[in-house]
Amino acid sequence: MKFAKVSSAQPEYLRGRIVNVEVDISRGLHAFSIVGMASKSVDEARDRVGSAIKNSGYQSPKSKNEKLVVSLSPAELKKEGAYHDLAIALGYLLAADEIQFDTAGRVFIGELSLNGKLQPLNGVLPIVQAAQESGFNEIFLPVDNAHEAGLVDGITIYPVRDLAQIIQHLDDNRDNKKLIAPQPPTPLTEKQHHYMTDFSDVRGQSIAKRGLEIAAAGGHNVCMFGPPGTGKTMLARAFSSILPPLQREHILEVTGIHSVVGNLATLDVMHEPPLRTPHHTSSYVAVVGGGANPRPGEITLAHRGILFLDEFPEFDKKVLESLRQPLEDRIVTISRAKGTIQFPADFILIAAMNPCPCGFYGSEHGTCICSAHDIARYKKKVSGPIIDRIDIWLPVEHIDYEHLTNTTDTQSEKSTAIRNRVEAARTIQYTRNGTTALNSELSSRDIQSIELLPEVVNILNISAEKMKLSPRAYHRVIKLARTIADLEQSNDIQTDHILEALQYRPQFN
Repeated sequence: MKFAKVSSAQPEYLRGRIVNVEVDISRGLHAFSIVGMASKSVDEARDRVGSAIKNSGYQSPKSKNEKLVVSLSPAELKKEGAYHDLAIALGYLLAADEIQFDTAGRVFIGELSLNGKLQPLNGVLPIVQAAQESGFNEIFLPVDNAHEAGLVDGITIYPVRDLAQIIQHLDDNRDNKKLIAPQPPTPLTEKQHHYMTDFSDVRGQSIAKRGLEIAAAGGHNVCMFGPPGTGKTMLARAFSSILPPLQREHILEVTGIHSVVGNLATLDVMHEPPLRTPHHTSSYVAVVGGGANPRPGEITLAHRGILFLDEFPEFDKKVLESLRQPLEDRIVTISRAKGTIQFPADFILIAAMNPCPCGFYGSEHGTCICSAHDIARYKKKVSGPIIDRIDIWLPVEHIDYEHLTNTTDTQSEKSTAIRNRVEAARTIQYTRNGTTALNSELSSRDIQSIELLPEVVNILNISAEKMKLSPRAYHRVIKLARTIADLEQSNDIQTDHILEALQYRPQFN
């Protein structure tokens, strides 16, 4: 045949991209070249493919006097990783007339070991989605990635153990084909998740718990402030336990993101909202994303989940200011000379901070050693625009020592009961706003459609004037009050809902 064309694929940022693998064999001294903007890892496929073919019972290309050219198209797409090994090997065997099969409607991805076995890959879920959307009927991939790939409907998935197995399945020259059983669909049944921290484990802090419940119900951003050791980090970690599991479309979205970056464990599907907790020394690129070949950062890995920033003012100012766009638009835009990339960044921000650098300003349980200048400089690290984008500010104070050792405390509500109220409030929002829209996502036009009682408008306007709220903060108060009303199953925003929403605004600048 001397020429063959096979389809492969690779991730491109957070999407999958189909790649055509063309193999041409001609007479001449031995040469094996790969063209089409191939990276070093792709260029090394020559040795992997040659050894895999030899150890699968066929003659290696290196043992023949022939010129072998492999073209990967589109040429302008940077080819990275070992995604195309399997397609190159099958393309060569097809061009050399060693095997015969129909390539139409089929995609092949996989990294070959020297003995012909297929190694698992990152980013398989968006690749399978891209193949299905492009009209392909079948995709062949490593067996370790089959469970993840089974999340996608509308395409037949074949888990492949090694090169010899797929040849036995495909080769039409064989009378005794050994067909590979297709991968069954992966069920999205919710798994029982055991959280390390339950809300009942946190003693006291009823104000903080109430504020976090409202944040979970409406998807609002929160900042907790108070002396060290009062439970801010514990509350933030318990916050995961009151969030409902992800919806189906969100499971695919979140699982695809973590698959691309290699955070997805084998046979794992992300049913729960992710929790990301970067250290305050994390770089701008680590948090926001970027690099020479842009990769998603922590704010994208927290998509549909929680981004917990402990020691909030200690983060680099550039990092904090970069949160402006994601907190407002729920995307992050990264511009490079090659072009502009948008990564999703729809997360709930949970920030925690001390009142001053030493942490004991205004506390009865410690002596503050900070000067007025130190305190002012500390607070200035969090700019006005960032403060404006945080809906709920929660004081977390010391509690009585007797309360810590009270084993008969029945006031601490378990996370399960709180989560049930959160789910009920979200159901109301989905019915009113759309299938996946929470109150925090309402636009200015949506807010204008919310009918407020005259007395509510009067109190809101008077309070906004006294508190000098910006138009953004004004709208955020309405959205927060709407969430409080939803938690109480109230059709209208009442006066007490507005007053509670207003008291969560920051009392400092």
